[in-house]
Amino acid sequence: MSVKLAVIYYSSTGTNYQLAKWAKEGAEELGAEVRVLKVPELAPQAAIDSNPAWKAHVEATKDVPEVTSADLEWADAYIFSVPTRFGNMAAQMRQFLDTTGGLWFHGKLANKVVSGMTSAQNPHGGQEATILSLYTNMYHWGAIVAAPGYTDPSIFAAGGNPYGTSVSVDQEGKMIENVEAAVKHQAKRTVTVAEWIKNGKK
Repeated sequence: MSVKLAVIYYSSTGTNYQLAKWAKEGAEELGAEVRVLKVPELAPQAAIDSNPAWKAHVEATKDVPEVTSADLEWADAYIFSVPTRFGNMAAQMRQFLDTTGGLWFHGKLANKVVSGMTSAQNPHGGQEATILSLYTNMYHWGAIVAAPGYTDPSIFAAGGNPYGTSVSVDQEGKMIENVEAAVKHQAKRTVTVAEWIKNGKK
């Protein structure tokens, strides 16, 4: 049976959406069934309208479905992609995670396989802390974290974050490190671990 993967992201100007799309491509190379899903936007329209890049991204991704609890139940594995905000995850992702209590209470999130990715404006802007704060939620779920570690040379080329792919973004919104290969490797690793859990590792 193929693994069902939900790639769940928040992105204001497009970086984490791009990471999510690369993750989808990597997972599909291993035959996974993938849904790319965004968390709901919480920012007021006035704030979005004040930033042309943010406004353009919201418009460009208006047809991307928002994640629901049904998606979490459906998936065998999750990849979360979320920007860093003061060394923590963006509030939009935090708010979504806070809605999962019912699923958690009924054991619906236990034994799911999870991995995380992030972005920030500089390499020491809290990227590792953001991913670790995401994983803290997963430990409460009883999920199985599939961090990339140093399992592929692409991780070193992308900056060497063993917790999950992270990328720096310049003032023009362009990614500084080349992380596409690392993202795809992380997605494949997540799917592989999920296959072991789903089918029983031999």
